[in-house]
Amino acid sequence: MATVTFDKATRIYPGSTKPAVDALEIAIEDGEFLVLVGPSGCGKSTSLRMLAGLEDVNGGAIRIGDRDVTHLPPKDRDIAMVFQNYALYPHMTVADNMGFALKIAGVNKAEIRAKVEEAAKILDLTEYLDRKPKALSGGQRQRVAMGRAIVREPQVFLMDEPLSNLDAKLRVSTRTQIASLQRRLGITTVYVTHDQVEAMTMGDRVAVLKDGLLQQVDTPRNMYDRPANLFVAGFIGSPAMNLVEVAIADGGVKFGNSVVPVSREALSAAADKGDTTVTVGVRPEHFDVVELGGGEAAKSLSKDSADAPAGLAVSVNVVEELGADGYVYGAVEVGGEVKDLVVRVNGRQVPEKGSTLHVVPRPGEIHVFSSSTGERLSD
Repeated sequence: MATVTFDKATRIYPGSTKPAVDALEIAIEDGEFLVLVGPSGCGKSTSLRMLAGLEDVNGGAIRIGDRDVTHLPPKDRDIAMVFQNYALYPHMTVADNMGFALKIAGVNKAEIRAKVEEAAKILDLTEYLDRKPKALSGGQRQRVAMGRAIVREPQVFLMDEPLSNLDAKLRVSTRTQIASLQRRLGITTVYVTHDQVEAMTMGDRVAVLKDGLLQQVDTPRNMYDRPANLFVAGFIGSPAMNLVEVAIADGGVKFGNSVVPVSREALSAAADKGDTTVTVGVRPEHFDVVELGGGEAAKSLSKDSADAPAGLAVSVNVVEELGADGYVYGAVEVGGEVKDLVVRVNGRQVPEKGSTLHVVPRPGEIHVFSSSTGERLSD
C-alpha cells in the first residue's frame, strides 16, 4: 500500500499550448478511495494515465509512496489498471486472463492458481474460471478485469470509467461491490468517472476537474454542503443545484417578493468585488412551498407587499413523481428574465402541470457565490 502525490503535475499535448492537466496538486492517503470527476475533456483520464505512466508528465512530479515515478515506465510503478472496455484476451479462459500478468512475471503455476482462486472467491467468479470471456455477461467480464488487478497485489488500483459499459441496474450493484471490495483490500484507489452520482457514492474524497484545473477536492458530504465555486455547485448533486442571479438587498438578497437573509460577510465580500448582484444557489430539497395564506417560512421573510405571496412564483411545466418525492420542473421570472427552477415536493402532494407554486428558500440552506468570479462567498 502507498500514498499517491500529484505535485503540480502538468500535461501539455504536442501541438497544443493549453495544458490538458494544469499543475494538478492532490495528496492521496494510503488506502484512500479518491474519485476524479468532471465533464468530458476536463483532464481526469489524462491525470490517471499520467499516474499509470501512459502519458508523459511535462511539468511537476508524481510520487507513489516515497518513490518519484514521474518518468518510470508503467511496469515499474507497481500499479494495476482496470479499463472501461475490460481488455480481456478472448482466446484465454477466465483463470488464464486473471493470472496472465503473474505468468509473465515468472510466478510458478501453483502460486498463480492459488491467487486466482482466492480472487475468484472474493468476486464470486469461481464457477466461471474455465469459461472464455464471450460466455460471460458485461458485469462478469468487469469482475474478471478486477480479479486480474487484485491477483497482482499492487500498491495502487487505477480505474478508468470501469462501469460505463454496464446497464443502469448493474452499475448500481457493481459500484457497491467495487467500493466494499476496496475497503476490504485497503488498496489505494484512484477512480475516474464522469458520473457525479458514482463519485459521491463511492469515494472517500472526490476531486472535481474542469478544463484541466482542479476545482475542489473534499469529502462527498462537504462538497455537497459547501461547493467551492459555481461550477462545483452546478455539477455536484442530482437534480442539480438551482443557481439564480439576484440583487443584493438590505440585509440579504432579493428573491421574488421576499428578502432572504444572508451572512454579512458574504454581502461585504460581494461589495468588495464591486458586485451589485450575487448568484444564489438553492438545492431542490431546500425550498419551502408557501401556502397563499402564509406559512412559517413566509413569516420569517420580509415582503414588498402585503398582498403578494412571498417568494418566487413557479409556473409548473413538468412533475416527476418518484413515489416518496416529486420533482417540480418550472419557470420563474427573476430580474426580468425567465429561469428554470427545480423544486422537490412531497410525493403525495404534487402540484398539477400548468399551476403556479410559490416557494422560498430556507434561509440557512442557501449558497452565495460571486457573480463576477464564481467563487463561494457564504460560510
